[in-house]
Amino acid sequence: MHKPDDGQKPKLKRGKQLGLITKGSLVEGLEMKLNPDVSPEEIKAGKFVVVEGDVFDFFSLITDVRLDATHHSILENPPSTEEKIMRDVLSGTSTYVTVTLRPMLTLPKRQTKAKASPSPVKSIPPHFSPVYEAVEEDVSRIFGSESEDKHYFNIGTPLDMETPVCIDLRRFVERSTGIFGKTGTGKTFLTRLVLCGLIRSGIAVTLIFDMHSEYGWSGQKEAEEGRRTFVKGLKQLFGNQVAIFSLDPQSTRRRGVAPDVEVFIPFDCIQVEDIAPLQDELRLHTTAIEAAYLIYARYHAHWLEELLARGDRSPDSDDPFPLKTFAEELGAHPESIAALYRKLKRLERFPFLVKSDRRPDVDAIEHIMRYLREGKHIVLEFGQQSSMLCYLLVSNIISRRIHEEYVKQTERYLATQDPKDEPKQLIIVIEEAHKFLNPSAAKQTIFGTIAREMRKYYVSLLIVDQRPSDIDDEIMSQIGTKIIAQLNDEKDISAVLTGVSNSSGLRSILASLETKQQALVIGHAVPMPVVIRTRDYDEKFYEEVMQLTAPVSSLEEGTNMLWA
Repeated sequence: MHKPDDGQKPKLKRGKQLGLITKGSLVEGLEMKLNPDVSPEEIKAGKFVVVEGDVFDFFSLITDVRLDATHHSILENPPSTEEKIMRDVLSGTSTYVTVTLRPMLTLPKRQTKAKASPSPVKSIPPHFSPVYEAVEEDVSRIFGSESEDKHYFNIGTPLDMETPVCIDLRRFVERSTGIFGKTGTGKTFLTRLVLCGLIRSGIAVTLIFDMHSEYGWSGQKEAEEGRRTFVKGLKQLFGNQVAIFSLDPQSTRRRGVAPDVEVFIPFDCIQVEDIAPLQDELRLHTTAIEAAYLIYARYHAHWLEELLARGDRSPDSDDPFPLKTFAEELGAHPESIAALYRKLKRLERFPFLVKSDRRPDVDAIEHIMRYLREGKHIVLEFGQQSSMLCYLLVSNIISRRIHEEYVKQTERYLATQDPKDEPKQLIIVIEEAHKFLNPSAAKQTIFGTIAREMRKYYVSLLIVDQRPSDIDDEIMSQIGTKIIAQLNDEKDISAVLTGVSNSSGLRSILASLETKQQALVIGHAVPMPVVIRTRDYDEKFYEEVMQLTAPVSSLEEGTNMLWA
């Protein structure tokens, strides 16, 4: 940057002046009197503005807009629409607009480089400080730029601006993250954008439990003008950097792509810890879970196969009630054993679950770990096996095993301190996260453990959900970065703002978001909360991504058989 001569401050480029600060406090925020030549219709909740103090620039968000008057008698006898001259005379003097601002960060006015480190707000500007619309230089000073560092990723633009807002992916992966919004607000597109940034940067690897097959080869865009369109998935964009694992290979092939790996899971990979979180889905009583632990204590990994085999045994003269006899052997209640058998019998309908005697030499988790160690990203497609029971079961089984492997790798790295042994940061992506992380399930599932560890073992979560109020409060408080689309339910809004300081102003911003392509980004990966219009996921985006991507691999490659 060119240094000014004679110690003079550099002349900063400013946007349009909106008004002047009239009052405020550090706790409650600032109030601005809007200039008469600025229409209140130009002022939107969440707009990014800069207050110019004597020493500091205060980077702020607009949180509220209010119509005021110098005296209530003016409002008791308002001029009619025909009295234009009177309305013009009153406007800006007797009637005016007050805008509430929430200062978020400060920078010294001399500090104009994008690499400057902003500081939390600890003071306020003086009376009559001017307020300006933010310009490109202001945004890059705070949020960084892709051109300066590959770890910055453009996720969208501020309201009424075309300047990119970037998230810091290094900070993004340091903690678990969340993408929230009611149904139809584009959570999948937001997730796909973020995943593209992570894959392109190489800062972490991802394991995506793709419940509706939307991330692999292609995804469906909501109908526009009665016509459905499709967008490219991660495999199309990043080729060999992404592998598609499939529980339903026929479904994957019908959508025009051969899976890299077909996944089968033997029954002896299912532990009681994988069944316990399914109590609501299976309508299992706690006594049935206790009975499962009794079976496991005797038969270990083969507990489930033994239960199903005993229940399937045909009654004969020697043992007309095989499950009752089984319960007596275990010291369990017969009705609990019978209920457990009836509920878990449903699992045999899943074609990817197989008898353990069909296990080949290759272990699925070892194969997945090899892909992850090589820096490859995995999309696990469920195809038509997309019931919530199936999604919860498979995600639990695989994540638990992966986490166990990462714990071993981390302990080995701590012992050797050899950089070659350091695990690659892993982000596990789960949808319908409240099913895994509600107050009861969070204490039982591996996902609750991962969310609380805060990257202790190099594994974190990216959770996607429309009902954040159903997620355990402790888990929500551990989420580092939140990308929040429109939410209407007051409980959901309160939940996503758990642990956020000065959240009152952000509530009004969330309530004003549009249904599509708008989101509030807060937390660890951004210096301050910001409302964005999300980046378009289109041909222009594909071109920008493909400039840094290897060619897509041939779809004619052979398919591997993988067993968990």
